[in-house]
Amino acid sequence: MKGAGTPAPGEGFAMTLAERECAELHVEGVEHHDVVVGIALVAAKRASLAGRGPTVYDVRAALDHFGLRNHATAITASFAGIAHSYVAQRRFVDSVTEEQLFPQT
Repeated sequence: MKGAGTPAPGEGFAMTLAERECAELHVEGVEHHDVVVGIALVAAKRASLAGRGPTVYDVRAALDHFGLRNHATAITASFAGIAHSYVAQRRFVDSVTEEQLFPQT
């Protein structure tokens, strides 16, 4: 259900993991905290959909989804300002589908 969220145990831990994984990451035109919050939220969603707490692999999957781990063509415009707006956070998380978080190999 879009906009309802997914309950995730350990969302705070997702923030810790995201901060560690994003420590050296610099995204042009986007505040660092916005990137960390966005990655943590998507990682928490992925973990929740799997029925468990977040791991570093969820954070890395979120980074890969946005092209941030390999510094390819990163999708970054949607990160701007999300750290300070719940509405923007919901919209951001809802824009990432389960299929995108668990691609079929």
